[in-house]
Amino acid sequence: MTSKQRAYLKGLAMTMDPIFQIGKGSLTPEFTAAVAEALEKRELIKISVLQNCMDDPRELAQIVAERTRSQVVQVIGKKIVLYKEGKDDKKKIVLPKASGKGQA
Repeated sequence: MTSKQRAYLKGLAMTMDPIFQIGKGSLTPEFTAAVAEALEKRELIKISVLQNCMDDPRELAQIVAERTRSQVVQVIGKKIVLYKEGKDDKKKIVLPKASGKGQA
């Protein structure tokens, strides 16, 4: 993902409300499955890490991204934004094209 594409997704995420919360139970298989399902439908989601969760939001973001095969767009404070490109026939978000510069 290019910085331009990441900036575009950050802009879209700014107006979104978190649809999931991670609390003291942290990451359960059910939570991961629900996030994966939401990513399939929405492509871009925001997750809130509650105060009672002792885990680092950045680490949680990486773990959730790995388990759901998505990408971490950003982690600001206790908010995580994840993106997973939709299947061609169900795409909702069209990212700006990656420029040819610096790409092999």
